[in-house]
Amino acid sequence: MKIGGVRSEPLAANRRGVAAPGSLAAPIAAQRVDSATFLGITRAEMTPAVQAAIQTLLGELDGLKAEVDRLKARLDDAEGLADRDPLTPLLNRRAFVREMGRARTAAQRYGFPLSLVYFDLDGFKALNDRLGHAAGDAALRAVAERLAANVRDSDVVGRMGGDEFAVVLVQADQATAEAKAAALAEAIERDLGIPGAEAARLRVSYGVREISADTDPEALIAAADAAMFAAKRQRRAG
Repeated sequence: MKIGGVRSEPLAANRRGVAAPGSLAAPIAAQRVDSATFLGITRAEMTPAVQAAIQTLLGELDGLKAEVDRLKARLDDAEGLADRDPLTPLLNRRAFVREMGRARTAAQRYGFPLSLVYFDLDGFKALNDRLGHAAGDAALRAVAERLAANVRDSDVVGRMGGDEFAVVLVQADQATAEAKAAALAEAIERDLGIPGAEAARLRVSYGVREISADTDPEALIAAADAAMFAAKRQRRAG
């Protein structure tokens, strides 16, 4: 899962009203007039006109199949773009919630723990105000890359909007997720390589919630978000 967290699934035969390779067109296109038979008719039984008509039909079917393949590729590209955050290489919120739901289903089926970590960047507004939006965007991309580089392929990473990010950690209970969240926060807080950002260093607040089978994804995000804000308030009070 990881960046993007999306595994491409084959398009269903009737998903968008497009004939799949298993439809009637496929067995016809698979045959040629120069074979022993065509749909049970031997070559010897075909007149030249029939052979020519069949060759024309097969050519049209080949062209149709190529057009269907191109259409499916464009649909796959469009779906991928719809799932991506416009600024970073991560999933957007909609796609992240969907993938979290899929991960929760798998965890329930196979009996492994699953946790959500919600991150917020402290000091991002100051960095953005001081250095400009281009530096702010560069910082967000750097944070996204740090998160993606420090989790497993089975984990899910998304940008939830603004300077907030989230990670679904597979095979991680609450305690394991707390430890991993601290390590991810430390990785983010290291120098992001943004020129001039030393004076506006980013800090990270986070909240962790173990994912249960009966928890609605949006309710879980809200709980992790609340835990993150509680940690932020505690840090400020300290």
